[in-house]
Amino acid sequence: MELKDLKRKNLEFQKKWLKDDPTFFERLNEGQHPEFLVVACSDSRVCPTTIMDVEPGHMFIHRNIANQVVHEDESFSATLYYALVHLKVKYILIKGHTGCGGVQAAWADNKEEGLQGWLKHVKESLPEDRESREWTSEKLCKYNVLYQVTKLKKHPVYQEYGQGVPIIGALYNLASGEMDVYDLDALIQSDAEREQVMDMLNQTEVER
Repeated sequence: MELKDLKRKNLEFQKKWLKDDPTFFERLNEGQHPEFLVVACSDSRVCPTTIMDVEPGHMFIHRNIANQVVHEDESFSATLYYALVHLKVKYILIKGHTGCGGVQAAWADNKEEGLQGWLKHVKESLPEDRESREWTSEKLCKYNVLYQVTKLKKHPVYQEYGQGVPIIGALYNLASGEMDVYDLDALIQSDAEREQVMDMLNQTEVER
């Protein structure tokens, strides 16, 4: 796609929605009432509203590399606050995806200077124990999502304003287009695996 295509695509978007509902944009202009706050990766292939086929107005979205929950990130904290206090979202969805470049770079200990400020957060979200089990790329991406769920539950803004708002994890498969949605307990399939991962997460929290 080229720059010249942007206006054409915008007109196609406009016509699509006006065809089904002539008042669509008038209603959007009146205000937003999204049900979801979505924390997603910046990857160009995983736009939340596109892969879930959701029309505008239902998802308030915060995106960064590897869908991180960073307590020191003022942009994220403000997004979380606004979503909970003013938009009163019903759910928070943390959506990762397979083949995440941020996760892969952090796991491979990428040394590019321009990335280190952010990759340090991603590295903190990955298992420290590399030897006791085989960490495939997909397992790392699942682990990353699980870790963000635990971090968000401890975020001071969520603890003050998020009572009753569930945090849901999801992993989008780039190879198939399918998205698995899970809560924290269902993320790890077997009881033994769940116990191993949670032990590692708890140990990591103690050490840090």
